[in-house]
Amino acid sequence: MGTFLRTFLSDSAELPELSDRVRSAGPVPLSSPLPVAGLAADSVAATKLMASLLQLVRTGVRDPNASEVPQVSIAPQLVSGAYRSDQLFRWNGNPAPAWASLSGFFASSDGWVRTHANYPHHETALRSLLRLDGSATADAVAHAISRRSALDLEDEAADSGAVINAVRSPHNWRGHPQAAALKSESFISLERQGGESGLHGLGSADSCTPLQGVRVLDLTRVIAGPVATRSLAFFGADVLRLDSPGMPELPWQHLDTGQGKRSALLDLGYKPDRDRLTQLLTDADVVVTGYRPNSLDRFGLSAVELHDRHPGLVIGRVSAWGLSGPWAERRGFDSIVQAASGIARIHADGAGRPGALPAQALDHSAGYLLAAGIMSALRRRHLDGHGWTVDISLARVAQELLAQPHTPPTEASPHEIQTVNTETPGGTVTCAAPAISISDGTDSYRWIGRPWGADQPEWAEPRSADVHR
Repeated sequence: MGTFLRTFLSDSAELPELSDRVRSAGPVPLSSPLPVAGLAADSVAATKLMASLLQLVRTGVRDPNASEVPQVSIAPQLVSGAYRSDQLFRWNGNPAPAWASLSGFFASSDGWVRTHANYPHHETALRSLLRLDGSATADAVAHAISRRSALDLEDEAADSGAVINAVRSPHNWRGHPQAAALKSESFISLERQGGESGLHGLGSADSCTPLQGVRVLDLTRVIAGPVATRSLAFFGADVLRLDSPGMPELPWQHLDTGQGKRSALLDLGYKPDRDRLTQLLTDADVVVTGYRPNSLDRFGLSAVELHDRHPGLVIGRVSAWGLSGPWAERRGFDSIVQAASGIARIHADGAGRPGALPAQALDHSAGYLLAAGIMSALRRRHLDGHGWTVDISLARVAQELLAQPHTPPTEASPHEIQTVNTETPGGTVTCAAPAISISDGTDSYRWIGRPWGADQPEWAEPRSADVHR
């Protein structure tokens, strides 16, 4: 496999020979001047490898050689479909409204910007920044932006809660202080926690479920974090997603990334709900967060506090811009990082209008790689009891992608699109088939179509007797 998998294995201190255990039926049909097809294949391969390795250790092989790990196969059509899941998603035959009318590229007075207004609170903040009322159309937004400087809008948005970024060239991004800060961060970071270890045996597992008995609290939104926790659910984890009732998720987006998970609502501003979260944390193996760095600290959810109170906990964190630098605490999404980093400029059309990758590949890759890192950490915790913190960011994934040689884009080869249809109380849900099955394991999600926020904030089942805490 390619450079992205090798970098993941190096940064996570896994055996480099594991890359030899991957086979692919051909290139992933995602066409771009950047090696996004290789990024997608390698990210899925990392997830499959770490699941296979964890399963091997759980069945009694304490320190396996790479040659003992079952080979994993990459199905290009499945990977392409998984990465383009928002494009393939259907609800009663209708496509997903992936982009709101005020989300997209707009010409400023001195360049281009990209906005993100899919969520109502971001749309409200954008209108407020531009001094537009709630009835203003996309044309009115375009006119208001055309009178403003891209960089001024970018900074004012960061201060106001709106999401706008200037479209930069790769050269300009390389000179930006945030890009400089990312140079000191790993592609993926796994940090073992010192001090007391926890008694966190995972017990035995059958060949289909390497994460059987593992409990995951999912505090993520949008794509990257939910893809990570969906992957953990696919391999058997009990994943409970928690959201604030005041921050509704887009229904189709939850259905597109919520397969195999349960979803409940807690208001952390309300003490009984905070107490409930504390109880859930007591029995959690993994906590995955997808909010801006430090934004959850006021609720006692910083990595330091979590590790102090829950020795042996594995914490997975995905951010837009990384953990350091002037933009670390700014809002960001895949499309916004593509704009800021130069990816959008590379994909500009003949008229100079910025473009995008053929899929939201930064989000999906960060999600699969984070799931892989979490499984790597769980395997090590299984052996020594220590907790871990696993970090990845969309901007660091973008930086790795941009660092690779560019190639002329080619037409994607014809491929069979594989989707799954499920009947739910709300109608027929069509979603992309999973791309991460491993040898002798399941090839389907446990369930599809569970509504957002419909479950109780509690673990699904008591722990099995062979899991010791």
